[in-house]
Amino acid sequence: MNLDELTRMYNLTGQTFVVTGGLGALGNEIACALAGCGANIAILDINLESTQFLERMGDHANRTLIVAGDVLSLDSLKQAAEQIILRFGRVDGLLNAAGGNKPQATTNAQTRFFDLSAEGLHSVLDLNMMGTILPCQIFGRLMAQQGAGVILNFASMSSFRPLSRIPAYSGAKAGVANFTQWLAVYMAQEYSPHIRVNALAPGFFITLQNRFLLTDERTGGLTPRGQAVVAHTPMGRFGKPEDLVGTALWLLSPASAFVTGVVVPIDGGFSAYSGV
Repeated sequence: MNLDELTRMYNLTGQTFVVTGGLGALGNEIACALAGCGANIAILDINLESTQFLERMGDHANRTLIVAGDVLSLDSLKQAAEQIILRFGRVDGLLNAAGGNKPQATTNAQTRFFDLSAEGLHSVLDLNMMGTILPCQIFGRLMAQQGAGVILNFASMSSFRPLSRIPAYSGAKAGVANFTQWLAVYMAQEYSPHIRVNALAPGFFITLQNRFLLTDERTGGLTPRGQAVVAHTPMGRFGKPEDLVGTALWLLSPASAFVTGVVVPIDGGFSAYSGV
């Protein structure tokens, strides 16, 4: 195999990828990389206030569609899918980047597990678990009809081992990893072996959803939890959004044509380190 053949694997010209939560930091970075490989991008997000994404897209903006959509509403997702099909004609890939944690589902010295509200727990469980399943139903159906496509979900380090203080998030992300494997088998056996389903398992990346756990709002420094994370990450730092790009492009491209049902850690060695 030569360089031209390898390069063609990452030429996604004419393909359309839907990115849920695509205006968030991690989904945004991968969406920009996909656009750089020639793909059409459909950003689906509940909050459309940010204009930074289109500015980043530059010359690729004419191949970008930003659609209002709620990953917890089948009706909203169906309407978004209709707009995307009307614009681009088909959907070749789905990146489920919507998710995150909330203080209302997080334990601390003042709020014990027994005191967490059902509403707070539901909000995190639903956002991460149902917010992955429902888009897979809507856009996976389109892939089943055309006999080809790729889905990439967002799992987490807490998919493998639960992390302290975040019971709902850990439980939901463990569910995402399990669902990814289930859906990979289902789509390949029931519809087409050319439909693949995999997941990324990011380590610790500072985002709007977890900043309150990792950094001190008053000082700007790391919290004891943030310090512990870095100490248990052999590479000695938090992840940056661009650290996800290489693995995401591999899993979304023909370069991984025989890869389905896997959950890939991108964690700076966190999951490999026992602490001693």
